[in-house]
Amino acid sequence: MCHFTQRSSTLSFPKICNIFWRFQHTSTSHLCSCSKTVSNEKYQDPFQLGRKDLKNLYEDIKKELLVSTAELKEMCDYYFDGKGKAFRPMIVVLMARACNIHHNNSREVQASQRSVAIIAEMIHTASLVHDDVIDDANSRRGKMTVNQIWGERKAVLAGDFILSAASVALARIGNTTIISVLTQVIEDLVSILGCPDPKVHEIAYQYGKNVGIAFQLIDDVLDFTSCADRLGKPTAADLKLGLATGPVLFACRQFPEMNAMIMRRFSKPGDVERARKYVLQSDGVQQTTYLAQRYCHEATREISKLRPSPEREALIQLTEMVLLRDK
Repeated sequence: MCHFTQRSSTLSFPKICNIFWRFQHTSTSHLCSCSKTVSNEKYQDPFQLGRKDLKNLYEDIKKELLVSTAELKEMCDYYFDGKGKAFRPMIVVLMARACNIHHNNSREVQASQRSVAIIAEMIHTASLVHDDVIDDANSRRGKMTVNQIWGERKAVLAGDFILSAASVALARIGNTTIISVLTQVIEDLVSILGCPDPKVHEIAYQYGKNVGIAFQLIDDVLDFTSCADRLGKPTAADLKLGLATGPVLFACRQFPEMNAMIMRRFSKPGDVERARKYVLQSDGVQQTTYLAQRYCHEATREISKLRPSPEREALIQLTEMVLLRDK
């Protein structure tokens, strides 16, 4: 799940270009929707299937955030209000069950695996709190950010506290390998806890990595195509931060003059507006969406290596949901 929290700004410009140019010669006939890769088994609603294991998720997270300071508790409760999509915990419990079924035909999620779902959501939320401070963001999930209400210093403190609580919860699992793997990719935790087969670990890793990249690519698209009210945060935010995301990089092929704007990080007056106009006039949004489809296709190909199960089908459906989301 760590891939979901990565921002495009963490990649160097050459690495970003490599991602977006690697498929430029692929014909669009091969860039079809992932729905063609879904098996013919009955549709499985991921959120319905994982609901039982995520019952009381946010209440359990709040139990991990025991704190005596009323204001710090108020900040934590503000984000863990139960209104989030819980996308990452959902993938954790579905992957847990899919791996358990593959390994020993067990349909139960282990307590330690569910703990990973809690920890994943805590770490993700802490990263959002810190992200909003860095970006000086004023809205998130359709409401004001913690830094706008309580100030930057207290927001950083809240993010740090959530991370520390997640670390304590992680240590409580008592698996030194799990603690080590946390520094790499959180989705690996469920594989290791439920199944000793390294091949299954790799499948889980590849699924999470590819879905994560696709999620970020669609996020980049929505920054140009969705209205602020629907998205829950300001649009064109990445341009205003000087970041060149997928749609911008693809648009450069049709509008080479954008390269100069990218190099100066859209810092001159009018750069943001011009860049947005160029992107919408180009096929940048379409090409970025195609690229996201390719990553979802790869995620589906990987997860299909597991033994058939409703959870495996639900994980395949989640790749489709990533592509179709509008916020």
